[in-house]
Amino acid sequence: METRGDAGPQHARDTDEFIAAMRGLKERAGLTYRQLEERAAEHGEVLPRSTLADVLHGRTLPRPELLAAFVHACGDGERAAQWLAVRDDLAAGKVADDRGESPRRGARLGARVLGVPVLPASAVLVAVLAAAVWALVSSRDDGGRKGAGGAGVAATDARSPLPQGRTQIRPALTNGLCLTDGYGSRYESLVAVQRPCDEVAPQETTLVPLGGNTFRIRWYHPDHGPGCLTALAEGPGAGLLEPWDDCRRTTPFRIEPAGPDGSRRYSLRVDGRGCVAIRDADLSEGAEAVVEPCRPKDSQVFVIRPSP
Repeated sequence: METRGDAGPQHARDTDEFIAAMRGLKERAGLTYRQLEERAAEHGEVLPRSTLADVLHGRTLPRPELLAAFVHACGDGERAAQWLAVRDDLAAGKVADDRGESPRRGARLGARVLGVPVLPASAVLVAVLAAAVWALVSSRDDGGRKGAGGAGVAATDARSPLPQGRTQIRPALTNGLCLTDGYGSRYESLVAVQRPCDEVAPQETTLVPLGGNTFRIRWYHPDHGPGCLTALAEGPGAGLLEPWDDCRRTTPFRIEPAGPDGSRRYSLRVDGRGCVAIRDADLSEGAEAVVEPCRPKDSQVFVIRPSP
């Protein structure tokens, strides 16, 4: 596959420019996220398409192994060492340009792990600490209940069972789109959006019971760790749903039946705030989930069932 003639990674002066170079490489390769994942697998490499989408739409340097798999899948394997070298220089805060000038420091290297700013140089340490803290937080938040991976059924009432364990939340208006993480149009952090259900993995969704028909919506992603959705009340993201790593500070959702028995249709209510909906009843991929006044309309209805 021909990828020569492009500027390549060597001109990237900061993280944003490096991610832009990666997007350019994907465009020149002409492959979808699924095709890139499959091509990497053919070579014994792991390239989760949802993780790659997060990288290409975000402002965080990719992990070296993901970058290498991506470059090989795009057909630019001969320059993999160059891509990795530039990535490492950026992570260290310095890049020498192609005119032999001195390295420039102060590149924009801020990252966000589930909405919490970190520095890439400490990302590994933060990930390890986050996993340890979350193990403790989850055990306290669940009040000693069975973990998310346990079998069984939680219930809002006798006629409306909800899955326990890996769960799929799908906007009722769409076919094949699920509620998962992504980047909206007006907020720089990850928020809840609708994306193709087959691109949700490796992220997992579970419902953490708080009593009665009240739950936290918990996400787990191998790269970002666990986090629970919270309905933002102010600032540029007001009304959006953002995953936070401290579940104890996140929003409880009342999950109530919104259809006949067995339909698995529910509304997600935030006390005193309203109901979760897909903004403007948008059917397109990437549309944001928002909290708005509760109304009897399909954009506020979600199908909740065990994840396949």
